Amino acid sequence: MKQLRTLRILLILSACLLAGMITAFLLKPTPADNRISTQQIGGDFTLTSADGPVSLSDFKGDVAVIYIGYASCPDVCPTALAVLSQALNQLDKKQRDQVQGIFISVDPERDTPEKLKTYTRFFSDRLIGLTGSHEEIDKVVRQYGAFYRKVELEDSAMGYAVDHSSRLYLIDRNGDFVGLLNHGVQPAEVKNRLESLLNG
Repeated sequence: MKQLRTLRILLILSACLLAGMITAFLLKPTPADNRISTQQIGGDFTLTSADGPVSLSDFKGDVAVIYIGYASCPDVCPTALAVLSQALNQLDKKQRDQVQGIFISVDPERDTPEKLKTYTRFFSDRLIGLTGSHEEIDKVVRQYGAFYRKVELEDSAMGYAVDHSSRLYLIDRNGDFVGLLNHGVQPAEVKNRLESLLNG
């Protein structure tokens, strides 16, 4: 009798565990790269640079590359921007002059337009830093299928960090989103994609 009761409890627990695993699987979010498509993301926006308002449409006729991050990022952002900078340096001057890099900060509390100007110029003179209000930034983040979240850091001079997606968004001469490059892409591939857009 006791063994039967134990067996029944084990069966019930197993059934609950199985139900929980099935529920977790069904509710598991699809990876971001599989959720977004060229029809769902992109579009014009206006944010603030050290020299005033800047819209994506200001660069119509050129190819643009957008990156969303923040200047205090310890590794991911500098790596991505260094890759973009190397790719730009591999283009000839005429090509480089037709590509505009856009760095959008999701940390407006710390990243002033002036700070972003200094930060982006460190990587390339073809890179501009933009920020805005939280509402303006969140609108662009949604438009481009990106994400970010603030993470409090205890016992750290930084106070907080920002987890965020790391992608290079490619924009054609018409201002339309045409593709993205994930973190870890090599400069040569970025260069090839830019040349394809410039020659298209």
